Amino acid sequence: MRRRKFFGLIGGAVVWPLPARAQQRRQPKIGFLNGASYTLSAHLVKAFHQGLGETGFAEGRNVTFEYRSAEGQYTRLPALAADLVRQEVDVITATGTPTGLPAKAATATIPIVFVTGSDPVEQGLVASLGRPGGNLTGATTLAVELGQKRVELLRELVPKAKAVAILVNQKGPNLATVTRDLQGAARTFGLPFHMLQASTDEELETVFPNVVKTGAGMLVIGTDTFFNSKSALLAALALRHKVPAVYQYREFAAAGGLISYAGSITDAYRQAGIYVGRILKGEKPADLPVQQSTKAELFINLKTAKTLGLTVPPILLARADEVIE
Repeated sequence: MRRRKFFGLIGGAVVWPLPARAQQRRQPKIGFLNGASYTLSAHLVKAFHQGLGETGFAEGRNVTFEYRSAEGQYTRLPALAADLVRQEVDVITATGTPTGLPAKAATATIPIVFVTGSDPVEQGLVASLGRPGGNLTGATTLAVELGQKRVELLRELVPKAKAVAILVNQKGPNLATVTRDLQGAARTFGLPFHMLQASTDEELETVFPNVVKTGAGMLVIGTDTFFNSKSALLAALALRHKVPAVYQYREFAAAGGLISYAGSITDAYRQAGIYVGRILKGEKPADLPVQQSTKAELFINLKTAKTLGLTVPPILLARADEVIE
């Protein structure tokens, strides 16, 4: 880059203006770490950018991004987080439950804003919700804790079910919590349960025939980032094998799943975007309380219910945030 030098005389002194490069401040750089696929998480990334925009920042205008995705392979996360540190980003956004701890392990100085569906204190991300301490803060949704409610809603749709099948990711970071929550929910309603596991597409293909073999009558899919990225596949398999199933986010019901119920993840991503903007303006993560999304959303696919021969009670339809037909 050519440098142009300007000369001026002020009071007899020679003035050498700074090179143009030195007069320009480097744009802030955001590292965006995701455990799933960005293709499948496009609407969530959009929600993040919306929140960031509310603080006056926009990609390509006054902030740049370094995107890293593990594509569902959690073992890649530590290396991806370390790479973002090497890129000297100003803040790291760790989206999805498995990303928080690898990001925390990678740096104790770069601010980190996480999005998780689990308890961040129990995970070891922060000291407390009100006073996070350290270099992490973020947003959490009602997800893992709503297992009992999902069982209850599915039971309203399939009142004749004699047992419930529970699907978990045996390699997921929330395995113990999710298993405990869903087994407890089944016991609360006096339902025998059958535990099933899957952590790959191939294993998912074999799970649904096994649900039918157990005679469970309905399936509750445990909260997991890998399952989030496979909403369309999960919905297609449930419909193909005529299994009434419930999961957490709208994508499952929109793709043909029977019912979805969870906290608003889009709102959590938007809150994370706002926090990143505030940090770029000088605030410290330790001073920003973890945001807790208390809004729960219910989505029902009426077409799928009819295909499965199920009648959706009017009171349940009235409670739904969206009925998909």
